Amino acid sequence: MQKASVAHLASASRQEAIAARDIQLLVLDIDGTIAGESNQIRPPVLQAIEAARAKGVRVAIATGRMYRSALRFHQAIASDLPLCAYQGALIKDPATQNVLRHLPVSRQLASQLLDYFEQSELRNLLSVHFYINDQLYVRELTEETKLYAQRCNIEPIAVGDLRNALGEEPTKVLALSDDSDLIARLHGTLQQQYTPAELYLTTSVATFFEAANPLVNKGTAVRYLAEEILGLQPSNVMTVGDNFNDVEMLAYAGIGVAMGNAPEKVQDFADWVAPSVDQDGVVAAIEEFILSQ
Repeated sequence: MQKASVAHLASASRQEAIAARDIQLLVLDIDGTIAGESNQIRPPVLQAIEAARAKGVRVAIATGRMYRSALRFHQAIASDLPLCAYQGALIKDPATQNVLRHLPVSRQLASQLLDYFEQSELRNLLSVHFYINDQLYVRELTEETKLYAQRCNIEPIAVGDLRNALGEEPTKVLALSDDSDLIARLHGTLQQQYTPAELYLTTSVATFFEAANPLVNKGTAVRYLAEEILGLQPSNVMTVGDNFNDVEMLAYAGIGVAMGNAPEKVQDFADWVAPSVDQDGVVAAIEEFILSQ
């Protein structure tokens, strides 16, 4: 367990937040944070989350997963807040079924991305996913898609030409490949083609390239929960994540915690680095900043 030595740690407001530790909202990523290879939340993590809730801290999930795939984790931690799915593109309250925010990708941009992914040199190397109405649409069932669907416990819908699914705007577009170098190149190339005002582009794991509405990221989702729903300030918020799609919420929160299994560049955005997911790093983070108050 070590503290991150990053430049923005010198920020007075963040130092004050860490010193005061007035955490009233804890927002957790799922994969690589509260769930590892087992795809389950281990009992020590559940116990630590329950201990935080017992101290009056509200707990929420912010994930790149589909809403239907993330729901069991939301239920497992007994959250009473809306669930932030698809990097925050969909914020929905499971208790009321009310959709509080839905920011999809335009059909035009989704079609442009599909054209790019279906270039002859890329078509057979990528599995492309469109997420529409919390359903997964694919061209065909590739091995990558089958593994993804198994982990997420969902049934993909194969439609051949994905343009057939674009009667409605997709919540998110995902391109998968077991070649992480290809995904990195894809990310870099498309970042040059699209500005942040056109698309939010990120990688949630090294083999997942994701595109969403430009107003979407976990930072804006956490801000919505904290400020719009709970009336809190960033200094009252603690976030924990492990990958590049978590950096905005790590930067937003008064205390941003990166997992020990996070890439070094992600850890650079954090105020504190926890042990890895396999070592129940979320437990250490909760003990350090919530239970020790």
